[in-house]
Amino acid sequence: MKSDKKIITISREFGSGGRLIGKRLAEKLGVPYYDKELLDRIAEESGFSREMMEDAEKKAKNSFLYSLISAMGTAEAGPESLSLNERFFLAQFDTIKEIAGEGSCIIVGRCADYILRGMPEATNVFIYAEEEDKIKRAVEEYGIPQEHVKKLMKDTDKARANYYAYHTGQKWGEPVNYHLSIDSGYIGIEDIADLIIKYTDVKLFR
Repeated sequence: MKSDKKIITISREFGSGGRLIGKRLAEKLGVPYYDKELLDRIAEESGFSREMMEDAEKKAKNSFLYSLISAMGTAEAGPESLSLNERFFLAQFDTIKEIAGEGSCIIVGRCADYILRGMPEATNVFIYAEEEDKIKRAVEEYGIPQEHVKKLMKDTDKARANYYAYHTGQKWGEPVNYHLSIDSGYIGIEDIADLIIKYTDVKLFR
């Protein structure tokens, strides 16, 4: 029997509007939305401070070693050898599982698609767009100066790809990892939200 629970994870390229789509989905469905809010929940339940998690994550994503290891694949390691960033990820893993168990919700980023893989109620979405469309949105909607957009876009997506590869051993943005991949340059936020909801309504429950 198909469940009424809708858990939608949103992975997105910088400038594609993924966060805006996630928020609109939450409004339309009347369900909790988790993005940066997730860090507060993890901090509350793990004892780590949000600032500590953000700092460690930022340093890890931008390190050469992190990029190198992500390219090679995740190595097997015991709990005693886990880095601070890896312990943060395990806390994040547990919190996302817990949130998904509580009911319908929208979760943006943080490898939620991988963490909830195999969960029948979860629909994993990847939002992308052509470079010119992402630049336009970043400048007009995010207020980022034109001269900084390309570098910020490149650095952010590289960091997201490294983070995903390191913790999942898979390629970020690879279609096989998602139920639905959408180019946001062709239809608006409202229509994309409606499309995703329609997909969750007709998606086979297995």
